Amino acid sequence: MKTYILSIHQRTAGTWAVILDRNANVVSSAYANIMQHFPQLGWVEHDANEIWQVSLQVVAEALQNGRVSPEQIGAIGITNQRDTTVFWNKKTGEPVGRAIVWQDQRTLPLCELLITKDKTNIETRTGMVIVPDITAAKIRWLMDNDQAIQKGITRNEVLCGTIDSWLIWKLSKGEAHVTDHSNASLTLLMNANSLTYDDEILNELGIPREILPELHRSSEIYAYTNPDVFFGVRVPIAGAAGDQQIAALGQACVEVGMAKNTYSTGSFVLVNTGSQYIPPGGGLFSPIFWTIDESIVYGMEGKADVAGDAITWLQDGLGIIREVNEVEGLATQVSDTQGVYFVPPFDGSDLIRTGTGSYARGAIIGVMRGITKHHIARAALEALAYQTRDFIEVIKAREPKLVPQVLRVDGQIAKSDFLLQFQADLLGITVERPMFINTAALGAAYLAGLAIGYWETLDEVVSCWRMDRFFEPRISEERREELYYGWKKAVKRVKTSYAN
Repeated sequence: MKTYILSIHQRTAGTWAVILDRNANVVSSAYANIMQHFPQLGWVEHDANEIWQVSLQVVAEALQNGRVSPEQIGAIGITNQRDTTVFWNKKTGEPVGRAIVWQDQRTLPLCELLITKDKTNIETRTGMVIVPDITAAKIRWLMDNDQAIQKGITRNEVLCGTIDSWLIWKLSKGEAHVTDHSNASLTLLMNANSLTYDDEILNELGIPREILPELHRSSEIYAYTNPDVFFGVRVPIAGAAGDQQIAALGQACVEVGMAKNTYSTGSFVLVNTGSQYIPPGGGLFSPIFWTIDESIVYGMEGKADVAGDAITWLQDGLGIIREVNEVEGLATQVSDTQGVYFVPPFDGSDLIRTGTGSYARGAIIGVMRGITKHHIARAALEALAYQTRDFIEVIKAREPKLVPQVLRVDGQIAKSDFLLQFQADLLGITVERPMFINTAALGAAYLAGLAIGYWETLDEVVSCWRMDRFFEPRISEERREELYYGWKKAVKRVKTSYAN
């Protein structure tokens, strides 16, 4: 009987299920959105039960679309939005309140206290910068503010984890409470060198170890699906990783110095540093990409919380487009932005960029009488490329030998030829787009397949990468630097206006 690998990619906006064959061809896929909840300004929440139900829904649809039976699934890989934090009752299997999403800003005061107290030491030990995204701060906030969680911890009734842990626990019907090293590396809870929970930060925040998932490699069998919850079959759950890191594997960025950027809800630039752990600094943090067998692959990452969300705002906020994919058509109807710069809100990620403060408001700068929606749409797309250039500049200053000569790109906004050409122009390097842009789903599938011997070696999965199109720089160095100088001036103006 022919077998396949199932990848579940639980993103911020929704969930993909992707079924792959041995050549990493997409046999079928399905996607559904999930609801975003905004109970207060700066707060973002998800319903963990909805995430679970939608995940089952899209798996069922993918099986049906591909005429694949559940018995034909050889293994499952899971990749997920990172740092989103959920508590659940280990007896009933029900969430305790909503999950706090990685974008949520309510923990900023706690992060500022940690920064003041021991920023360099904490970040060097854990590899993560102290920003509101971190799971550690979300756990502490929930412990302080949710009485049901307080009681549950006292009674030893609750567990806590990121979305990978939640889905594995649900799929296995409570058989496994686990997370992988790549997801754990962004929580501020794991020591980046020992790959164990960091006792100092656990003690500092008063987080009990017993509520946390066990730490495992990214590629191994964690548990098996329970037939009662997963279409009547037992399937090995054999791979897990944070979506941005494992997208680098999906992009075949396996050599030191290879880099990828994902243009999705946020923007994420990651550079492979191999076995070398480079502590956070200069606006970059240092996640684990993946752990396979005895191999540990580290990297450097720069993250902007708002990227694709800025494009969505053109639709939902300004109403100048009806669908996100219309932005390309608007942008290409003008030859430039006429000096307009669109600076997205950083939603706290300015802490990553500067370590000195944050602001949650953006701005459109340079507007005058002749500016139209076309110029604003173009400026919004260009902003994504400028943010990527910002992070490449930090890499150049910190680790010049690791500056990428080629940038591989993915994510829904990477479908924009205009954006990718502008990115190549702004960086002065080649930009490559793969055939299948959900490379996180590919990476998670590779982890699961490697764990069960579906694919024998890393070289085998790397050979599956296929390019759709590449973009070479077309503008002069002088023009490139002129554009970037204008961007830096615009960011400085916003920072001055809205800094705390």
